[in-house]
Amino acid sequence: MVSFNIYGHKNILGTHRNTIEFTKDSNLSLKGDCIIGVKADFDINEIKTILKKYSKIKIIIIVDNFREEINAVSNKDFNDEHEIVIRKTDFISDRTLGINADKAVIDLDRKLVDKLKNPETIGKVEIIGIK
Repeated sequence: MVSFNIYGHKNILGTHRNTIEFTKDSNLSLKGDCIIGVKADFDINEIKTILKKYSKIKIIIIVDNFREEINAVSNKDFNDEHEIVIRKTDFISDRTLGINADKAVIDLDRKLVDKLKNPETIGKVEIIGIK
């Protein structure tokens, strides 16, 4: 398992129908409607270790008492030190952590999304390999 922190931002919308994204950027425009966390402090090498071992992953987002789980197929070629994208589709790029996900950001509990609209909110993301 790999875990990292994400932070809220006033411009988080959580309305994209196909993707979920975490970014290391600290700023966010209203165009980033798939971004659910900024200032993500993930280590790409830790993530790559999980992706090499497992063909499927579970991504868990925890904010206060709210918890969301997303299941996806691993992209073994993930290679972005700045952004993580999880997609409902099968489109793959260096930024793509997982494809064929069972949720996009629009599918997440609105209470969790609302919490992440507060810049003071700190959330946790866990990536777990599934055999």
